Amino acid sequence: MGQNITIHPDNPQPRLLKQAATILEEGGVIVYPTDTTYGLGCALSNLKAVERIIHIKKLPANHQLSILCADLSEISRYARVDNQTYRWLKRHLPGPYTFVLEASREVPKTILPKRKTIGLRIPNHPICLGLLKELGQPILSTSLKLPGQDGILTDPEEIKQKMGDLVDLVIDGGPCPAIASTVVDLTGDIPEVLREGAGDPSVFTVREVE
Repeated sequence: MGQNITIHPDNPQPRLLKQAATILEEGGVIVYPTDTTYGLGCALSNLKAVERIIHIKKLPANHQLSILCADLSEISRYARVDNQTYRWLKRHLPGPYTFVLEASREVPKTILPKRKTIGLRIPNHPICLGLLKELGQPILSTSLKLPGQDGILTDPEEIKQKMGDLVDLVIDGGPCPAIASTVVDLTGDIPEVLREGAGDPSVFTVREVE
């Protein structure tokens, strides 16, 4: 059975962030809070942990997971970012958006589907940001919606009961919203909203970056 720890959502304890990062470094799969929903994630570099997430959620092998980054410079490492794209990212991140961008060669080929794009985001949540900085690499993530469930798990106690035997760590950061991030494709000339979620989709107009 995995561990459960409670981390303060506004002032995360450094000792506990380090404990969680160590579990990720060692190939663990964890549940952690973000500014949208609780996430199920692992270190980007660990293929076996990625396979565990796919198994837990019963996802197709080519399902595209999101990459959570600590800052814009990290996003620029894993995706191709031109000047206009950078302006969009700087204006809306950290925040409740996932941006679809052209993947760079730094993204492991094993996690890319046939298309060469990847979803990236910087969550505006102290626990998540602290964990990413402590880990020193992105987290590969998906929302905590289990097979057969109608909605996303949001209550920490329910999460511990249902996920305790499936993951190595559950971080209790208090209740999280049940609304996923808004997904925006920035690979074309004009932003395209692929999924409406917690972030306001109406802000993506061409005029905004003129």
